[in-house]
Order: sequence, then C-alpha cells, then structure tokens
Amino acid sequence: MTSQPIGPLVQSFILEGLISIKGLRPTSVRSYRDALRLLLRFITADTGRRITKLTLADLSFERVLRFLQYLEVERANGVRTRNHRLAFLHTFFEYLGGRAPEMLAIAERVAAIPTKRVAPPETRFLERDEVGALFAGLPSRGLSALRDRALLLFLYNTGARVQEVADLQVADLDLRASRVRLHGKGDKWRTCPLWEETVRQLRRLVDQGAADRRDGPVFTSRSGRPLTRFGIYKIVRRHTDRLASCERSGIRRRISPHVFRHTTAVHLLEAGVEVNVIRGWLGHVSLDTTHRYAEINLRAKQQALEICQPPHEVSAALPRRPVWRDDDALLAWLESL
Repeated sequence: MTSQPIGPLVQSFILEGLISIKGLRPTSVRSYRDALRLLLRFITADTGRRITKLTLADLSFERVLRFLQYLEVERANGVRTRNHRLAFLHTFFEYLGGRAPEMLAIAERVAAIPTKRVAPPETRFLERDEVGALFAGLPSRGLSALRDRALLLFLYNTGARVQEVADLQVADLDLRASRVRLHGKGDKWRTCPLWEETVRQLRRLVDQGAADRRDGPVFTSRSGRPLTRFGIYKIVRRHTDRLASCERSGIRRRISPHVFRHTTAVHLLEAGVEVNVIRGWLGHVSLDTTHRYAEINLRAKQQALEICQPPHEVSAALPRRPVWRDDDALLAWLESL
C-alpha cells in the first residue's frame, strides 16, 4: 500500500541494499546518505509534513522531477552534481520497486530519466619538472618532514586514491618484496609495486612509529591518529601551493591528491607502460577510464606526429604511375571478377 511509511524502507535501503547487498564502502554510503537526506528534506518542505509522517505515496514521479529542478535552480548545483543525485534516485527507486510492488511503475519512470550531457572534466597532471621541483623543495627537518615526503612519494608511486591512502595499514606493506596492497572501490584489493626510494622512506616512517604501530595506520597525525582524507588534502595543498597556477579565467587552481593519480597514469604512459597494466595499477574497472590518459598526453601525440611526418618532397615520394598498372596478370584477374 502507498500509505506505508517510508522510514523502514529508508533504513533497509542503507543497511541491506547498500551495505549488505552492494557492499559499498563507508564513503560511498555517506554519499548516498547525503543525497537521501536532501530528498527527504525536499519532500517535507513540499508536502508540509514531518519526515515521520511521510509515506510511499509522497514519492511520486512528479515530485522527483521537481526535486531535480530544485537542485539545479534553488541549490545552483552543476550538471555533474545533478547527474550524481539522479544516479542515487535510480538506485533508490529500483530498491523500492523490489520491496514494494506498488512502486514498480514509478520506479520504471524514474529509471527512464536521462542524465544530462556535460563536457568531461579537465584532467590535470603535473609535468616531470614540476614533480622534481616539488620533492626538491620539501623540508628535510621537522616533526612531519619524513611523513610528508613518504606520503607524497607514495601518492606519486602508486597513483592511489586518497581514501586508499587514508585506510592504508602497516600490515598492507610488503617492503621486502617492494609492494603494497591497496583496498579500493567495490571492496577490491590490488597490488602495486614500490620504487626503492619509496620503500626506503616507508621503512623509515614505520620504524619511527615503534612496535605498537605494526598493525596500525601508515600515515598518522602528530597525535598518532590516522590521517583522514581531508588531512591528506591539507598536506598536499600545503606543499604544492607554490606549484598552483592561475588559469586564463584568473582562478587559482590548487593541486589535490587526485592530481597525483592523474600524474602517475600519464607518466606511466609516457614511459611506455602498456595501457592494460596501467588499468590494473590504478584499479580501474573499465579500460575506457584508462584510455582517456592517452587522449590528454600531448607529448605522446607529438612523438607520433614526428614519426608519421611525410617526406619533404611528398610528390617525389609517390611513384608517378602505380606499379600494378604494368601487371597484365593482375589487370586480367581484376577484370574477371
């Protein structure tokens, strides 16, 4: 019945649909939670009733359309944010359709709402000389000098996502074999090789942490607590602030940890590493995601252009009369077809 309260279904959607069935990680669950919170607040304002009084009848298709319009107009969300919220709506109503058959028709209509077209985001990466300047300018003394150098080197070496770095445990490191296990999206694990310098910095960092940290986090704050993703952002921005440049629009763009991920991919590509290997290195599900780095690598395009340069005398390089015209047997065979 559409008079059924939505509270129990909302709770089961998160606990059962997202955590138990899909196995989403806490960061992804929080993203769905935030979108769900926005939707419920919009419905309460639209209906004039409290959240505890809302029923399935309040989740109409027309109200979903108004919610999307509210995101773009009143909240001034961009197209990408609107599309992210729409992806949540698709997942949420699909779950409702499976638990409440009376919602199936609405769920089908919501699933048919298309995402809006948007230009792909600009993929920023650091040039090799910028990477060199960054590490040359890092402080060598201080309480956090060793940690910050190891952190930035690890980001550049592995191309790890910021949450993967925040979750990294000492037990995930195999410094003898020069490799690390990363826990990525979709509860998937992957193994990345480590450079000798990365191993050396990480070994110093772990040894400095004493025995009680062997099963603890690799990167910690001064108080010994694990660095959060926001803490890692602050460290990266503090050390890369001098590398941030102004765009043509005059907006000063800062460098985030994800820029290191792009940098790793592009530099691996420039080094001749096969695209499929880079996909496994970064933990991409689809090879299409990895292929975009080939599109932004201007140096690779320039090298390909130089290899394919035509001769200076193009007309002289081509024979005046194709040789096959003198081959009577070939002409006779062609005429017989």
